[in-house]
Amino acid sequence: MFIHAGISVVKLFISTSRLEPMLIHSASQLLTLAGGPQRGKALGSLGVIPNGAVVIRDEKIVAVGTTEELRNAYPDEPTLDAGHCVLMPGFVDPHTHIIWAGDRANEFEKKMAGTPYLDILAAGGGILSTVRATRTASIETLMAETRPRLLRMFRNGTTTAETKTGYGLQTATELRLLKALLALNDESPMDLVITFLGAHAIAPEYKDNPQGYTDEVANTMLPMLKGWWETHAPRLPLPFVDVFCETKAFTLEQSRQILTQAGSLGFPLKIHADEFDNLGGASLAAELKAASADHLVVTSDADIEALGKSDTVAVALPCTPFGLAESHYTPAKKLLEADAMLAIATDCNPGTSWNESMQFAIALACRYMKLTPAQAIAAATINSAHAIRRAATVGSIEVGKQADMLILSVNDYRQVGYRYGTNLVKQVIKRGQVYSVDVGYYRTA
Repeated sequence: MFIHAGISVVKLFISTSRLEPMLIHSASQLLTLAGGPQRGKALGSLGVIPNGAVVIRDEKIVAVGTTEELRNAYPDEPTLDAGHCVLMPGFVDPHTHIIWAGDRANEFEKKMAGTPYLDILAAGGGILSTVRATRTASIETLMAETRPRLLRMFRNGTTTAETKTGYGLQTATELRLLKALLALNDESPMDLVITFLGAHAIAPEYKDNPQGYTDEVANTMLPMLKGWWETHAPRLPLPFVDVFCETKAFTLEQSRQILTQAGSLGFPLKIHADEFDNLGGASLAAELKAASADHLVVTSDADIEALGKSDTVAVALPCTPFGLAESHYTPAKKLLEADAMLAIATDCNPGTSWNESMQFAIALACRYMKLTPAQAIAAATINSAHAIRRAATVGSIEVGKQADMLILSVNDYRQVGYRYGTNLVKQVIKRGQVYSVDVGYYRTA
């Protein structure tokens, strides 16, 4: 709820169907993305079915084919007309920092005036600025500030998103962020996949002792996290553990220490690597069988080769160099030539990429990473699902998978990437439930 012109207003999605069996038919192009994650030059296999149709029952996909085939096979099924528009999988955003307090508009002005981000960080700004605001925020405030961001993500077609902690850098606040994310996951139509990022930066209390904070994360936070999670979220898989392997953050050796300890405790792994300097984090991710290595702007040829030989997904974050007004982006062509798996994400965060739209990330990936729309769509669906180890349930339209889909307002998938700054999603289908992206305004006082 918010106040606008003296009136209390609630902004809600409008569900346009009850959860019941349904035949979605007459899609101009049904993009199935069938067949699993796509490596190297195979990226961009959309599995297009013209005049496509899908049958949904009990939140799952039970049939995929042409409209004629499925109407004949399911003559009594309730229907939803896709209106000769594109029907495709919901976007999966595999890298976000969606929960924080406050903003950093003042730092944006400094960056646009030419101050490097690492200099802002060294002066106590950047991540540490958001840490100060987040540490003092209540769980109610954190949830209230995060809900609108999740709403915008969902309206723009993201049906599953990875969400990191990392703006606490102390056990109590990191656990508060986890508690808030679990609560938001329960109330949101989106599926949130949680990552623990206590190693986002060196905590200010340890600014002169980075190894001391590394030891704190590895030897105190991670064991405590495992016990806390098993008590508070016993039915959910363990969260990912991530580390920011970068100059003025964690060295390669410190990153190895944290990730090795996390792996020994059973946590799946991720890493921030090569955003500003090439320290070898991508090769470390491949060695430790991490789910993904993310950023990868200045990744060396040797690290690219290691990713190409591994099952670790290379996650590009094109909104981040764009947000920093930089000219270097993830070397997508080199990664694909090395047979790596490439995904893209928004990196939604308060400092470098306050953007909730995977459609915009796709547009940037096409222009600055030189992906085709088909490649970018595959990177934003099935490959991004694999980057969070959810490709068995989401990221494509296949029998047995969760019914997470989008009906676009256009009849050609190439409009995605070609167009930007506008939302091409007409309807979101999440677990078989249909939502209009139009926002309803209800006068409550």
